[in-house]
Amino acid sequence: MKARVTIMLKNGVLDPQGKAIHHALGGLGFGGVEDVRAGKVIELDLADGTSEDEVDRMCRQLLANTVIENYSIETVD
Repeated sequence: MKARVTIMLKNGVLDPQGKAIHHALGGLGFGGVEDVRAGKVIELDLADGTSEDEVDRMCRQLLANTVIENYSIETVD
């Protein structure tokens, strides 16, 4: 089983990487982009029997900084 964890900065938290991407896209002529938020995706190969609660604890303890980031967990077969 696999779990895909998507981590994004919370709304209101400055995203310098997103701003840099937005600026670069504008410089390349892509004027239709109004805003960019950058995040990260972590894929975990899990042993059988690993619960979503365990993955949630992994996120809270290590993978995400819950003060400034939100995360979502998706189970992938």
